[in-house]
Amino acid sequence: MGELRGDLKVFALGGLLEVGKNMYIIEYENEIIIIDAGILFPENDLYGIDYIIPDYSYLKENEKKIRALFITHGHEDHIGGIPYLLEQVKIPRIIANGFALALIKKKMEDFPKIKAQYYEFNELERINFQNLSVSFFRMNHSIPDSFGMIITTPYGDIVTTGDFKIDLTPVGKDAGYNKICQLGQKGVLLLLSDSTNAIVKELSTSERAVSDSIKDLFREIRGRIIIATFASNVLRINQIVESSIQNGRKVLVVGRSMENVVQIGRDIGYIKVKDSDFIESKELSDYKPEEITVLCTGSQGEPMAALSRIAQGIHKEIKIEESDTVIFSSSAIPGNAIEIDNVINLLSKQGANVIVQSAFNDVHASGHASSNEEKILLKLLKPKYFMPIHGEYYMLKTHAKHAMDCGMKKENIFVLENGKVLQINEDGAKVLSKKVPAKDVLIDGNNIGGVNTQIIEERKELSMRGMISIIVTLNKFGRTLVKPTIISKGFLFAKDNEQIFTSIEKETELYFKNNPLQENESLSSKRDKAIEYLQEAIKRIAKQNPIIFLVLNKTEMERETVV
Repeated sequence: MGELRGDLKVFALGGLLEVGKNMYIIEYENEIIIIDAGILFPENDLYGIDYIIPDYSYLKENEKKIRALFITHGHEDHIGGIPYLLEQVKIPRIIANGFALALIKKKMEDFPKIKAQYYEFNELERINFQNLSVSFFRMNHSIPDSFGMIITTPYGDIVTTGDFKIDLTPVGKDAGYNKICQLGQKGVLLLLSDSTNAIVKELSTSERAVSDSIKDLFREIRGRIIIATFASNVLRINQIVESSIQNGRKVLVVGRSMENVVQIGRDIGYIKVKDSDFIESKELSDYKPEEITVLCTGSQGEPMAALSRIAQGIHKEIKIEESDTVIFSSSAIPGNAIEIDNVINLLSKQGANVIVQSAFNDVHASGHASSNEEKILLKLLKPKYFMPIHGEYYMLKTHAKHAMDCGMKKENIFVLENGKVLQINEDGAKVLSKKVPAKDVLIDGNNIGGVNTQIIEERKELSMRGMISIIVTLNKFGRTLVKPTIISKGFLFAKDNEQIFTSIEKETELYFKNNPLQENESLSSKRDKAIEYLQEAIKRIAKQNPIIFLVLNKTEMERETVV
C-alpha cells in the first residue's frame, strides 16, 4: 500500500460566475500556488467604484504557505489586482513571461511604496517546489505571451488554459499543440478552462484575417484614419502601425494606456518601427489628412478615453473632419454597447465615416475559444475531472455541457462559485461544504482597504433623490439668526425654482421659531427632529423627496429673525 497522501484543494477567489477578477488557488498541504490576480470592472450601479478585487483574507491567513503568484497573461482581469494583493499579502515571487511581466512592472510604477520580486519563466522550464511543480505551454489569445500552465501534484497534473482561442494562423507564435497532445496522452487529472465564449458556435476569426482586412482598409481609405482598439492588444497595434507606414501615413498615439503599451511593445520587440514613423499632436497640421493615422483608446465608449472626447468635440488637439474614417477594431464588452453606440452616433453626426466589425469588415477577432474550440481542447487533453472557469454562470454551464458532449461523466464536472472548494484525494473528487471567504472588495481610487457597501447604497440613494443642504445659524434663544443658506445638488436648479427655495427657507425659519433649541437639548437631537419636519415640508412644497443635510450652528448673539 502506497504512502498516504493529503488533500489537494482547488478553488477560485475570483473568475467564477463573472467575467473578470480571475484568481485561482491550488493548495496541497503546506504549499499554495496562486494563478492570476485580476480585477473586475464595475457595473454602472456601483457609483464611484473603480475596480472590484477578490477578498484576500484566506491568503493573508495562510501567507506562509504561498510559494508564488503565476500569471497566465497580461490583461487587467488577470494582473490588475496585483498591487492590491501585494499591499495585503506577502508574495515571495511574481512569475510571468514577456509582455505580461513588462505590463506588471509598468503598473507597479504607480505604487512606488510596494516592493515586488519578479521572475521571468521560460516556456520550456519547470519550476519545482516541495510537493508541487509548474510548467508551461503557449496559447493564442488577444495579447502576446499568453500561457497555459501545468501544476503537477501528487495526484496528477492540473492544467489551466488561461484565456485562449485556437488560431491556426496567428499573427504571433503558434500555440504549444505538441505539448497539449503529450499532456492528453500522459493523462490530465483536472482541467480548468476558459468559458468566456462557450455559447458562441462559430470558430473564432483568425488574427491573420483581421490583419489582412486592416491592410485592405488602409489601402482604400483616402482621408485621415482614427482607429481605436484595446490598448493591450499589442500585436493588433503593430498591424495598424505597419499598415500605416506601408500606406505613407504617420502615426499619432493618443491616450496614456495606448502610449504605455506602444512604448513597452517597442522596448521588447513586438512593435518594430522607427521614431520617425510617429508624430506628436502639435505636428498634425504639417501633414495632409491622408498622411495621418490616429491610434487611440476608447473602443468601449469609456467617457474619459480619447475617442469619446474626440466624439464630444472636447479633445484639445483632434477635431472630427468630414473626410475622417473612424475604425472600431474591437468588439463590445458586455454592458458597454450603449456607450459605444453613443460615441458612434456622435462621430457620425459630425460627418465621420464609422467602420465596426461586421460580415463585410473583419476589423476584430475575439481572443476567446468558441464552443467547438473548447471541445477540441477537451478531446486533446482528456481530463479525468473538469472545472470550467472564467465566465458567467450560463457560460460555465454551457462549457460543462460541452464536456459531457465530449464523453465526460456528469459527476466528474464541477461548476462552482468563488470560494467553493474542490477537494481531490485517494477517494476521488468532491466539493466541500465549507467555503473560503470570497466576497467582492470594492476599490475607490487608491483606497486599497475597500469601500463599505453602505457607502455604495448611500451613493445610489443620492443619485436617485438628489440632495439639499440647509445651513442654519441659531441665536442664543435657539431661533434662526439669519436666513438659512440652501445648497441643492441633483435636486432642483435654484434659479429656475426661486419660489420653492423661498418656501423652504420660510419653513425652516418657522420650525425654529415654533421649536427653538432648548437649554439642555443637544444640537444633534434638534437636527434629527428638524430633518424629520423638513422632509415632510419639502415633499409637500416641491413634490420631491431629496436627502436633507442640515447643519446647525449656535451663537450667543441675541437678534431674532422675524418670520
